[in-house]
Amino acid sequence: MIRGDYIKILLRSKKTVFSIKDIALLWGDPGTNAARARLKYYVQAGDLHRIRQGLYAKDRDYDRLELASRIFTPSYVSFETVLAKAGVTFQFYNRIFVATYLTREIVCDGQTYQFRKVKDVILSNSVGVDNVGERSIATPERAMLDTLYVNTDYHFDNLTPLNWEKVFELLPLYDNKRMAKQVNALHKHFRAESNRL
Repeated sequence: MIRGDYIKILLRSKKTVFSIKDIALLWGDPGTNAARARLKYYVQAGDLHRIRQGLYAKDRDYDRLELASRIFTPSYVSFETVLAKAGVTFQFYNRIFVATYLTREIVCDGQTYQFRKVKDVILSNSVGVDNVGERSIATPERAMLDTLYVNTDYHFDNLTPLNWEKVFELLPLYDNKRMAKQVNALHKHFRAESNRL
């Protein structure tokens, strides 16, 4: 492969964020030493942006939600990030919330990523997680259940956007009696409010 072809392969990719393994696969380079040397060159030349150790982007205008689910894998964007976008919560958060196998807070390029731990059986089940392009994002129903899973008491501002049939389909995944009780109470309250309107 000609030297300039390596960067062209990355620029043509739909991904905006790459791990060293991603790059090695795209370049057909099973050993990562040559890939690391090329990466260092491209970063110094300004052709690539190094986000953090082992993660690179085409430029500084990369997809923050794509990065969120790439820092730790497996993971997916969930909790308040999804709920706020769906209109279930009205509070603005300047951080991105992610479900994964550990609890951490990381700052990359001025963006805070809040990782929350969920059980492996939940994390490995993709029902209610949409893969949109290179992003892994929970549906509002899954994000609501994830939020109840990590919080014993949580206030949702607006339950109207939720599809309750999907909520109840996903609920057994958590195998949690406390959550089941909370979801039933929230649904009962939602129905009572809907009947009043």
